[in-house]
Amino acid sequence: MGIGPKKTWDAVTTTAYEMDPSTGKWTEKRPVPGLAGRLAASAVALHDQVFIFGGYVVDSQGGETTMSDLNVFVPIENRYYRGKDIPVPVDDAVVGVFRDRYIYVIGGWSTAKNDAVRDVQIYDTDNDTWMQATPIPGTPVFGHAGAIIGNTIVYVDGAYKNRSGIGPKYLPSSECWMGEIPNSKKGDITRIEWTKLQPHPGNARYRIAAGAGPAEKKGGRIYFSGGSDTPYNYDGIGYNGKPAEPSPVTFAFNDYTGYWETISDDNPGPTPPTPPTMDHRGLLVTRHGLVIVGGMEKGQQVTAKVTVVKPDGGK
Repeated sequence: MGIGPKKTWDAVTTTAYEMDPSTGKWTEKRPVPGLAGRLAASAVALHDQVFIFGGYVVDSQGGETTMSDLNVFVPIENRYYRGKDIPVPVDDAVVGVFRDRYIYVIGGWSTAKNDAVRDVQIYDTDNDTWMQATPIPGTPVFGHAGAIIGNTIVYVDGAYKNRSGIGPKYLPSSECWMGEIPNSKKGDITRIEWTKLQPHPGNARYRIAAGAGPAEKKGGRIYFSGGSDTPYNYDGIGYNGKPAEPSPVTFAFNDYTGYWETISDDNPGPTPPTPPTMDHRGLLVTRHGLVIVGGMEKGQQVTAKVTVVKPDGGK
């Protein structure tokens, strides 16, 4: 799904593509179900399926409506099936997998509430049921970034509603939070112990690409790359009226040490360097590096590029 180069309401698409990493070739797959394409949906892979949560649709007058849809794609069969709707519909939410069964949908915007929400909603992939978990304790945000590594949730930044009535409609958040899910099999997975983290490297940002690395005995890493320090609408123009531009910073949270690590702060790479991007939800952590698909480059230009960021800072 997502939005095409025109960045208009009728450029939002239902198309789906699959890339073979051994060849780099793309194949068009069956479109995502629905009468209209969605923006800001969140997706995660589990058990050879892709779970696609929420997002919003845009009408010809620019009106936005959050959807409650849960569509599940089965790549090997090139088909979708419908999961149970999200209890509190959200877009621009963070998702993560726990114990190869439960998917946590954290925060996000909901037009049903006309605000960002604190809800942490858990989808049980075995039973097609939903549970409500301990809400996020910080400022409700959307367009934040994060993932789950082991039993640890980390999310950062995003945007929140400006309630002062002065200035932009939405402001960037600099809050970073860690949530611990009980790790014992008898523990209540809906009870999350939240802790506020120190600020991450770089400025507060919106729609960063994020993804979790492989969990190890001594923890693992959650990686964050790109995004913009200016919250913006789907056309790339900030709510402050200024064009949003992407950040070149890539950083990580080390779950073993509990500290932030700067992977790259100057976008190193080949000559010419690969341009930084924004307008993401997830990235893929692979043996080849951090894979980032599409997004917007400088000047709010939608790109078809696939970027591989090496965890050692190269590209």
